[in-house]
Formats: sequence, structure tokens, C-alpha cells
Amino acid sequence: MINMLKKENILLNEKVATKEEAVKKAGQMLVDQGAVEPAYIDSMLEREKVVSTFMGNGLAIPHGTDEGKSSIIKSGLSLVQVPGGVDFDGNEAKVILGIAGKDGEHLDMLQKIAVLFSEEENADKVIHSSSADEIIALFEEEL
Repeated sequence: MINMLKKENILLNEKVATKEEAVKKAGQMLVDQGAVEPAYIDSMLEREKVVSTFMGNGLAIPHGTDEGKSSIIKSGLSLVQVPGGVDFDGNEAKVILGIAGKDGEHLDMLQKIAVLFSEEENADKVIHSSSADEIIALFEEEL
């Protein structure tokens, strides 16, 4: 799981105007890494209409609906850091972690990510990190 987060899957200091734009950026990176088909992005946006994927401590974890699972090629992660924040249904998200899980692998990923971000100190480190290497190191250390 940890090796799914690579430098090319991390965008730092992004500015996004809307939740939809943030989800599309995270989804496009999943497409670019060959983890999902483009239709998965629509599935991620569809899930946001039903329920917000904001988790707390500045973290949102957009992922597809059950119907979107057929668009997953392999498990993948993407991270979009938005230090200025973006509105996720009244909550400010500063880290958008796109996730696609094949064969239920995302459940394990979600649990580990939730534990990592449950500590405000860890969340702040990711939010204020100036390099992809720092973020990867934190994920490897904590997960």
C-alpha cells in the first residue's frame, strides 16, 4: 500500500476553487498512473453528491461509488495538497487524497490513512510539507 504513494502522485501547493476541481485533480492523477479509467473520476464526483468525503483534520478522501469499481484497474493513491484550503460542504480540506482500491484493498488503506490523520500533528506535517519526499516519508513512518 505504502509504495502506491509516489512523487508523481503528489501535487504540492495547489490552488483549487471548488471541491469538484480538487476531486478531478486527484482523480486525474489516478488515471495518469494507470490505476483507473477516466470514468472513475465521474464516479468520485457522484459519491461527493451523495455524501461528503471530508474526514476531519483538513483531510478529504474522495473515492468512487460501488458502481465505479468496474473502472478500477489496480489500487492507487493520489495526494493534492491545498494549503489555502478548499470548501468541502462547509469544511476546509487542505489535503485531498484520491483513492482507488481493487478487491477491497482500499478498506485497509482508508483505515491506515484515518489513523495517520487522526493525529493533528501528522495532518499539519502533510498540509505544510514542502516536498513530496517529506510526505512519502511520513506515510512510510506512520503506516
